[in-house]
Amino acid sequence: MSKRETINETPVTGEQIDAWAAEAETGYDVAALKKRGRGRPGRGAEPSQVIALRLTADEISALDARAEREGKSRSEVIREALASA
Repeated sequence: MSKRETINETPVTGEQIDAWAAEAETGYDVAALKKRGRGRPGRGAEPSQVIALRLTADEISALDARAEREGKSRSEVIREALASA
């Protein structure tokens, strides 16, 4: 490799590539891979929708402070505020 490739800022070595190739050659359990799923986990029985929300710098600071204080994500804080309205 002329350019150093990394994964999460860790260099990928030739040995790692060889190990991945050996793993691929032995085959994968397709059922286990499909079971794992892709993307973020669902939030319920129905699909959720992503929406855009514009906030001022002060509102974002207040949101981040509350999320940090409560150990939650921004989304969790917003969802809880909507649920209590």
